[in-house]
Formats: sequence, structure tokens, C-alpha cells
Amino acid sequence: MENTFDIIVLGSGPGGYPAALKAAQMGKKVAIIEANLIGGTCLNRGCIPSKTLISNAEILKKIRQANEYGISVENVGFDFEKMIERKDKVVENLRKGVTGLLTSSGVTIFKGYGKFISANEIKIIGENNAIIKACKIIIATGSEPKNIPAFPCDHECILDSTDILNKKNLPKKLAIIGGGIIGCEFASLYATFGVEVTILEMLPRIIPTEPGNLSAKLQDSFTKQGIKIETNVRVLGIDRVANGVSVKLEGGKTVDADIALVAVGRQMNTSDIGLEKTGVIVSDNGMIPVNDKMETNVPGIYAIGDIASKWWLAHVATHQGLIAASNAAGHLEKMQYNAIPSAIFTQPEIATVGLSLEQALEKGYQAVLGTFPFIALGKSQAILETDGFSQIVIDKKTGQILGAQVMGYQASALIAEMAVAITNELTVESITSSIHAHPTISEGWLEAALLANDTPLHFPKKNDKAKKR
Repeated sequence: MENTFDIIVLGSGPGGYPAALKAAQMGKKVAIIEANLIGGTCLNRGCIPSKTLISNAEILKKIRQANEYGISVENVGFDFEKMIERKDKVVENLRKGVTGLLTSSGVTIFKGYGKFISANEIKIIGENNAIIKACKIIIATGSEPKNIPAFPCDHECILDSTDILNKKNLPKKLAIIGGGIIGCEFASLYATFGVEVTILEMLPRIIPTEPGNLSAKLQDSFTKQGIKIETNVRVLGIDRVANGVSVKLEGGKTVDADIALVAVGRQMNTSDIGLEKTGVIVSDNGMIPVNDKMETNVPGIYAIGDIASKWWLAHVATHQGLIAASNAAGHLEKMQYNAIPSAIFTQPEIATVGLSLEQALEKGYQAVLGTFPFIALGKSQAILETDGFSQIVIDKKTGQILGAQVMGYQASALIAEMAVAITNELTVESITSSIHAHPTISEGWLEAALLANDTPLHFPKKNDKAKKR
């Protein structure tokens, strides 16, 4: 293999491989280095395998509702091991697809662990031992589940998110330490399969990074599904016992389960890649400061993905990869963060983009909120998916759409409309004047926009009851 390139990408996750493809499309000679599996954490150990299993849970939920549709289904069961096999097959096929894209684009793939030996050289140890050079290097090494010293994972009964995706047998009881996105997604998944789930969250509410009404609504929904939630609790340790694990809480209480999932954050993969040889600044938390071109303090070295952003999302990493590759190839592009869509694949789903009402008010906007419940939508009634709502935050002074949140069926897909609106700084009239197909769930955006604009159509106007009195 050749050892001199225009651009080297260190890491082939959802940020790294798009960066390599983009750079190659721009006529650059590109190499990509991967120590593990092509596709990184998202494809192999995160987004794709977890969402594949979640899709199984969604189908199971629908089958259990069959009687409400007038359909008779008897002796409903499932084979969890086959679900795991399907998950692995989906991952394998997608990984082959990414590898094929890289190869067909002329990207040279190096399999091994890459480590800087200077600002423009990387030594690779593994299947392909080599020292390769480039004037421009993009670091895309990502993150891994955080290991907590007080209760380290033993990968048998005390698991991280990677471990639990490979379990072929369902436990009877699952304790989840951490009520963030990962913890809640696994709680929803396992509860659908009949597992007794307990979430233990140190903060006052689950999904604490999301608006309060979304958190409250999800907690209500989880409670109805039989998921136990304990907030404001501190986990002191996890002991292995004869029948599984015993989670010790502050105050002397314990929670017993067959297995425990530790879902309390991630650690950055920047500590052992030779950055001290480059002069690149690394923060105490392992993250790398970058500018809006995704460039580090060292010209020609870029960083993308979890290691360079507060947004630990695959699609953010992808966009950062495209920005970094463009700049590395000599075409000026800048990263914008005002319209980042985020999705939580629980039942019901949650998706957000832009500012919440509270955030908008804090920034000084004359912000108002329009919220429309799905139970008032014809389509939601027809498909028995009435749990949830859509809401839009606007600036009352200008009409500009500042943010949007949605909970319910297909929320992860619905949020795209609002992402486009916020990215392009559209006003609420751009939604109210757009014809939305009927009957669809997307009509919820039209109705929420009308409410935010104080011109509701299929919902009572604010304070109408008070006015009649």
C-alpha cells in the first residue's frame, strides 16, 4: 500500500466514513484507518443494532393491538434469539455496504490501530502495519460507554450498552442506572418484551436534557407500561449475588435484578492516539476544541463527532465530517448548530429541534408555544396512535420558528419538516400557508403552528371558556 495521501481519516464511524467519501469525491487521495469494524460504534454497537431490535418491539406491540383492529391473533409469541440474529444480519449487510462505498470511491482502507507520531504522520499496528502521511488529517475516533469505578462492568451481569445488545436471552428483571436517552430506549425495548424494568436516575426527572413536558409525558407513559422509575437516587455500587445483581442506593435501599445496565454517559477515544505528538489541545474531559470549520488549534488537523461536539449524535458527526472534508480539500464550509434534530426511540418516540420555550425565553425572545394533541388527529385515531403531541415555539414579534418538539408515532420522521424550517429561518406562516396532506400525522405541525399564531382551526382558542363566562 502507498503511504502518502492528501487526507487521512482516523476512524470509520458515521463521521469518519462520510468525510472520507466527501474528500474522495472532491478529487483527493484519501486513506481511512479503522481499528475495529467499518462503520464504527453507530453501525456496529449503537444506533443500527438497537433500532433494529426496537423495530421488532414495535411490530410486537402492533400485533398485541390486533383485536382493537378487529383482527384475531392467537398465541402471540416471539423468539428473542432470532431477533438478535436478524439484528446481526442487518448490521453485517450495512457494514458491507459502507465498505463497498469506500472501495468504489477509491478510498484506501487501513485495518489497524492508528496513532500519531507527528502532526502529519500516523503509525498503524494491526492487520495493515504501516506509517502513512498526509498534510490534512481528520480525527473521528468517537466514544465508548463510560466505565464507572464505583460499579465497573463485568460484561456478564453488569453491562454497558454494547454488552446488552449481544445478550441472546432476556432477563426477568433489569435495573437501568441512568434515565437518559440510552437508558430510556433500552427500558422501553425490554419492557415491551415482558421484562420487569426499573430505571434509577440521579436527577429529578428522566431525559433531563429534554423539555420538562416531554419528560413528564414519557414518565407517565412508562408508568402505564409497567416500567418503575426512581428519580433523585444515587447508586453507590452494584454487587453480584446468587440470582443476579443487587444495586445499592444511598440511604440503604437496594434494587435486585438479574442484570444491570449502566447507561451513564460516554468517554472520549482521545487518550491513547498520540495527540501529544501533534500539539492538538485536548480538554480534561477528553474532548478536542474546534472552530466552525471543525479544525483544531493545529492547522490541517480536524476533529469531528463525539470528541468535538456537545451533540453526541450520528447525524451531527456525519455533517461535521462533510464540513471537515470540504475544508480539508480547500473549500470553505462552516458548521451551524441552530437546527440539530434529535430523536429518542422509545415508545412513544420523541424528537426535538431548535429551542424549547424555556430556552427561547432565556435568550430574550417574545416566545410563545403552540401544542396540538395527536388524539385530535383523524389519522392518529385511525391507526390507534393517539399518545403524544406536536408543538412549535415561535417568536411572537417576528413569527420566526425557533424550535419544535414532538412525541408520538413516527416522531423521528416528523421532525424533519421543522428542521428544514428552522435551518432556513422560516416563519410560522410558512407552515400555516403550506397544504398538509390529510389524513396524516404531519397535520399536527399545521395545527400547532395555527395555535402558536393564535389562529387555531381544530382546537378551542385559548381562554375561550373564560371569555364566555
